[in-house]
Amino acid sequence: MSIEISAKAITPIRLSYGNLIERFGDKRPPSRYQEAVYDVQPTAHFHYRPLWDKEHEIYDTSRTAIVMEDWYSFADPRQYYYGTYTIARSKQQEVAEHNYSFVEKRALLDDLPEEVRQSVRDILIPLRHIEWGANMNNCQIDAMGYGTTICSVAMFNAMDRLGMAQYISRIGLLLDGNETTSLDAAKKDWMEAPEWQGLRHAVEDMFVLEDWFELMVAQNIALDGLLFPLFWDRFERKLSENGGGTIAMLTEFMSDWYKETVRWTNALVKVTAAESTANNELLSEWVQKWVTRLSEAIAPVATKAFGPDGVSELNEVKEELLARLGKQGLSV
Repeated sequence: MSIEISAKAITPIRLSYGNLIERFGDKRPPSRYQEAVYDVQPTAHFHYRPLWDKEHEIYDTSRTAIVMEDWYSFADPRQYYYGTYTIARSKQQEVAEHNYSFVEKRALLDDLPEEVRQSVRDILIPLRHIEWGANMNNCQIDAMGYGTTICSVAMFNAMDRLGMAQYISRIGLLLDGNETTSLDAAKKDWMEAPEWQGLRHAVEDMFVLEDWFELMVAQNIALDGLLFPLFWDRFERKLSENGGGTIAMLTEFMSDWYKETVRWTNALVKVTAAESTANNELLSEWVQKWVTRLSEAIAPVATKAFGPDGVSELNEVKEELLARLGKQGLSV
């Protein structure tokens, strides 16, 4: 007895949702990223304005001086939506947890030279307060921003910064056998030490910026573009050269994260600057303003970290940042 099973192809009536067909056509199915982030934000039928800001709708393009014909012109080159983001971070979390467990189980930080231990306490541990500030700032960008492709990367960034603040806190605990000595000292330095006050002032001023895109420039482009290459790359290498290679195992996520983040900040700057001359001029003005201020604020910490070479190290990082932004079309 033979049984014949025939296959029948069912052609879908359409390949995508209407809003995606309008943007990308109906020649092929959209990606999961496109389905997850494009046109998700409501644009109409708001029945009231926020009581705390009656001048704006809940989602309002006028919350920033930047003007875009289509706020979905930007696309995250990493193609992160909730699923891909959590999968990527889960894998990195496994590596980080293994590294922390390896260091703790073998008490590797006990073998660090005292000079290196003190440098970590003085320079790296206070940075957890900056990471907390970065979490707050990116939450603000997400709350006030416009366009899901931009707001989603800000929210992912906010969660990453909270994670990095926790990683730094764990380093402090490992240094002191689960005591909070280093964490308490770092907080005191952040609040009172003269070399940190310019940077703390700048971070706190970011908290009250009204234009969310200027906040994006100040936090995710200017501050991160100076701090990460200076402290999570150059200073980390200095520690390794002086017997602190173990610290690099505990800060691997920070280094990898910044290389990844540069991809979407570059893309955002390039798309926004290319939209109009007015956008380009405004972005360039914000970059110059915040890079100048933050360079001055970071200089005392750089001197504490690198000694007499601190200012030159900072200037090199600054020039690299401005050159990178110049390649995206800014007049800096």
